[in-house]
Amino acid sequence: MKSVTKLLKFLKPYWKWAVLAPLLMALEVVMDLLQPRMVQRIIDDGIGQLDMAVVINAGLLMIGYALIGILGGIGGNVFTELTTQGFGADLRSELFRKTQTLSFGNLDDLETGQLITRLTNDVTQVREMVALMLRAMVRTPGMLIGSVIMAILTSPDLAVLLLVLTPVVMVVVAWVITKAFPMFGLVQEKLDSLNTVMQENLAGVRVVKAFVRTKYEEQRFGDTNDDLMNQSIRAARMMSVTRPAMMLAINLGVVAVIWFGGLQVTYGALKVGQLIAFINYLMRTLMSLMFVSMLTMRVARAKVSADRIQDVLESEPEVQNRQGALATFAPQGRVAFESVTFSYDGDGRDPVLRGLDFVAEPGQTVAILGATGSGKSSLINLIPRFYDVTGGQVTIDGVDVRDVDKAALRSNIGVALQESVLFSGTIRDNIRYGRPNAAEEEVIAAAKAAQAHDFITGFEEGYDTLVGQRGVNLSGGQKQRVAIARALLMQPTVLILDDSTSSVDVETEIKIQDALDKLMRDRTSFVIAQRISTVLTADQILVLDRGQIAAQGTHSELLGASPIYREIYESQLGNGGNGHVGA
Repeated sequence: MKSVTKLLKFLKPYWKWAVLAPLLMALEVVMDLLQPRMVQRIIDDGIGQLDMAVVINAGLLMIGYALIGILGGIGGNVFTELTTQGFGADLRSELFRKTQTLSFGNLDDLETGQLITRLTNDVTQVREMVALMLRAMVRTPGMLIGSVIMAILTSPDLAVLLLVLTPVVMVVVAWVITKAFPMFGLVQEKLDSLNTVMQENLAGVRVVKAFVRTKYEEQRFGDTNDDLMNQSIRAARMMSVTRPAMMLAINLGVVAVIWFGGLQVTYGALKVGQLIAFINYLMRTLMSLMFVSMLTMRVARAKVSADRIQDVLESEPEVQNRQGALATFAPQGRVAFESVTFSYDGDGRDPVLRGLDFVAEPGQTVAILGATGSGKSSLINLIPRFYDVTGGQVTIDGVDVRDVDKAALRSNIGVALQESVLFSGTIRDNIRYGRPNAAEEEVIAAAKAAQAHDFITGFEEGYDTLVGQRGVNLSGGQKQRVAIARALLMQPTVLILDDSTSSVDVETEIKIQDALDKLMRDRTSFVIAQRISTVLTADQILVLDRGQIAAQGTHSELLGASPIYREIYESQLGNGGNGHVGA
């Protein structure tokens, strides 16, 4: 329960409401406990003595107690909702803020489906548990203890039955606690899997349709959905035993009280009103115990959710600012890789990059070529510290990037990643994403450099055109050009284009390159490309092979010295590629 306790700190801003809610519930409990006493008085002192005044007075008191109890209950529920809704909103916000601080490595471990579940379903489970606790923390123990005391005061002899029934009910509650915790943990894991399958399918719906895999995806979702259903049924089946067992104990108790109480009424040792009042208090006692079992089930499920939420909140970003990191950084753009080794697991046992050494001078364009899996994207991810090197160092102007504040470092680096991610909003908003206050002229200049201005102005709304979910109303090439414009608007010292023109036609790509040559004249550029035509004019070309630099130099140097580069060139621009681009 430690994780649940830690999350209660989010109640602090709402502590006044959190205190008022149980106090009002306590008022409702007191009023409820007085009701059976009034029934006893009406029967024994009013009806039994044929005294209508007692009946009327007691009846009016019952109505008054009920109205006060209703006000207390309504007030308690209102303040409970105010407290828990604020609690849930703050917890979701904190979780979202935490995910924004996590590094790429953390997000690789925490799958998207899992994070969605934790931000939604898990927070809801914890919020509902807190609401239940605020309602029950006073009501349940208050009703339980109060009913026991009132039952003893009403008939000490019959109260002995409580000593027999209570242990039976407590055994059932203990059994529920033992069984429920692990079962609901499995339910949440199955829900994670379902969300992951759904997220993958929605994100890749075009691939699914292109390869006619709808039936397969339906089957995959169906299997995962059935797993969740079956696990939920197993948990529900276990819980379904609880209520009947509790009701059996309650009914047996009532039968026993009626039997023994009836005998006492017959012999004159007990009045009818006392017997009815005692039965009421017995029912309240046992119902409170039953509610404890229900509460236990909710706590069991919420505890699992709280653990999962706490896992995210306690996650430490793999990439963190060092103590004394430079808060301001205005480099010229000299980027150096010095004996750089990198592995995604962080222990260096299976390195993706091995012993990289090269220097990119300010104003140079460095092109990176290599087969799929050679480490191209891994290399450029080390410059803005999306990941940290396992060995060696990456420096900008001689300063280790790990010695620079992440925000200060990345504000000098413009990135257009391999997958062009656009957000809901206008095209202008997407271009301005890195510089929200950029002037309109700067937005248009960046769009023109990225060869995006013409197609943007072709839309009826121009730059105010709304981008659909994930840029669905734009073509692949259009999305890439908007992403490039977004990177250029940052006016970066270092520009990284990770295969960001792969969906652009060759003519448009040449125009983009010409614009970049002018814009990035005094800045350093890194270009990952699949087309050899993209890198012909680069100041330096790195050919990667299995995480190592297999060749390095200009186009003319590599053409004569590197068989790998020559093979790539000839396959695209030589006889193998019919020379159509080279011409």
